[in-house]
Amino acid sequence: MFEVNIPGQERGTSQVLFNHTPASVSHSFDDANLTATTGLVPIMSLAQMAGLPDLAEDRLTVTTTGADKGANPAPKLATLVAGMAAGADSIDDMNILRHGGMQHLFDRVYAPSTLGSFLRSFAFGHVRQLDAISSRFLTNLNEHTPLLPASEDTGQAMVFVDVDDTVIDVHSASKQGAGFGYQGSRGLNALLATASTGDSGQIIVGQRLRKGSTSSARGADKFVADALATTTRINSGLPALVRADSAYYSSTVTKAARDAGAEVSITVRMDKKVKAAIGTISDDAWTGIEYPEAIYDEETRAWISKAEVAEVPFTAFTSKKK
Repeated sequence: MFEVNIPGQERGTSQVLFNHTPASVSHSFDDANLTATTGLVPIMSLAQMAGLPDLAEDRLTVTTTGADKGANPAPKLATLVAGMAAGADSIDDMNILRHGGMQHLFDRVYAPSTLGSFLRSFAFGHVRQLDAISSRFLTNLNEHTPLLPASEDTGQAMVFVDVDDTVIDVHSASKQGAGFGYQGSRGLNALLATASTGDSGQIIVGQRLRKGSTSSARGADKFVADALATTTRINSGLPALVRADSAYYSSTVTKAARDAGAEVSITVRMDKKVKAAIGTISDDAWTGIEYPEAIYDEETRAWISKAEVAEVPFTAFTSKKK
């Protein structure tokens, strides 16, 4: 019996008795003609137009074992891309492609266990094959929609290539490549490069998954060179500016960027020579600036929206052989 109390207009309450026993109700969203992720239709259509299946077929070679782990690499790769676009961030989440009318969108829908076996057969060489596929896919995609347009309103004249790494937390010591990095947590280290202009969003032009204990700058010179090569193929002929924090302040990273024809903006480390150079700046040489968005300072626990900047001549890496 279900009882509802309804406040009266003057005093007391009125009661309504619902003399029916609620029945068990279940819902199943498995209609063969419905799908919860209709946005996959234009996304995967564009991917097909940009040649993703053909690139995977031509450039991804996975050895086929008795369990056929390496069979049909192109449709398996397309399935993984579709799953991630739909929100999957684990192998089990690939089940998102196996409900309702999803079978009408794909020639074949693979079980998560099949995709997991496929991915676990990868070696570093396959990662480099995926890099080649990604780079060429961006080039083809740029033919359908400009990825790095030059800004018309602000006269933007550069493509910004930002390089940084991040730690992906894991919760098992047996996870391949897991280690304690600079944040003090167990995880994997992901190196990323994005490209953007004043009128575009950030496009991922490079990615590399590394051991969690890896230093930020390890292998960054080759990574920067590859990212700039990809950027050159998809921009509108604009010069590139590589930006990074002090973790990438090294002669090898700087040389890789300069050899690729890019300008460099990298935060320097505060060593003795840098401090001495800053000490030569006169007090009246500093210019006040305001940040477009305030920055929270953990040490002072305050929001900072203003700063002062100045320029001083400084030659970096003088101890390195030219």
